[in-house]
Amino acid sequence: MLLLLLIIFTSCNSQVDKKINVIDLPTLKQEVIGKDVQFVDVRTENEYQAGHIDDAVNIDISNETNFKNKIQELDKNKPIYIYCHSGGRSNKASKIMEELGFTTIYDFSGGWSTWSRQ
Repeated sequence: MLLLLLIIFTSCNSQVDKKINVIDLPTLKQEVIGKDVQFVDVRTENEYQAGHIDDAVNIDISNETNFKNKIQELDKNKPIYIYCHSGGRSNKASKIMEELGFTTIYDFSGGWSTWSRQ
């Protein structure tokens, strides 16, 4: 009986297509830094100019209409990695991107605050 429940549980979980994945600093370093990936800083331009993670492009989430227009210039079928200062704005951006049809979104949960402390 326990084996049957385990099989049912795992088969149901494998059918869930998780589009938004929260990643940590070690994962970011391994999968993004120095790689050719779509990497977006969703903070304001002033925050970005004050310091950002290498190779990230800036698409500010504070102007949602502009964000939607610019983010759609990226490839929706390729993984995209995003971050903000500490996770709030990137979470909002992730949800918008999911609605726009992006298939695989990686949200760096620590954001700039974690990156800048290392």
